[in-house]
Amino acid sequence: MQNNSIKPEIEIESSKETRENPKRASGFLKPTILFIWSVIKIVTVSLVVIIPIRYFLIQPFIVSGPSMEPNFKDGEYLIINEISYRFVDPQRGDVIVFRYPQDPKEYYIKRIIGLPKEKVQIKNRDVIIYNDQHPAGIKIDELYLPDDLETPGNIETRLDENEYFVLGDNRFSSSDSRMWGTVPKSDLIGRVWIRCFPLSRFSVLKTPEYN
Repeated sequence: MQNNSIKPEIEIESSKETRENPKRASGFLKPTILFIWSVIKIVTVSLVVIIPIRYFLIQPFIVSGPSMEPNFKDGEYLIINEISYRFVDPQRGDVIVFRYPQDPKEYYIKRIIGLPKEKVQIKNRDVIIYNDQHPAGIKIDELYLPDDLETPGNIETRLDENEYFVLGDNRFSSSDSRMWGTVPKSDLIGRVWIRCFPLSRFSVLKTPEYN
């Protein structure tokens, strides 16, 4: 009888304490609310900061194929600067990602060789540029290519106001402006900015200088 009477007395005391101190009974709600609030803040920061950066400022791409070897190899992970061309014009030598003119759902990576209003000529395995500074034409010296690499083809193309002539660095294994023509500025996604992976080849890329 005594043992049976002890348990109800303890339960009654506990219930009485809960009624007198409701905060103790609901104390577990405070960390739950803090957790929910932290999740809301993380989601908000992602929506306001990270997502706009991802879709409007920079974007990752993975190189597929050998067309830019030896400078960019298959499987390398690149970060593309999508905002710079809103303030400055693309430059000769920039490595860019763009929508393939014949199928905008595909993305290509190539190097800008010819600029708007220039004439580009490929002759005797050399690349010659004609513009206001060089009306008689000048052979460009592509220091980023191996010394023994030549550019096959025999073409001559004059670019309109918003067109670019692009080539792959691997001139013998690249589908580029020699085959399907120029790239309109509206198809440019951005300039290759950082090579992130593999870590052994990590680099911040700059526009090369020409002699």
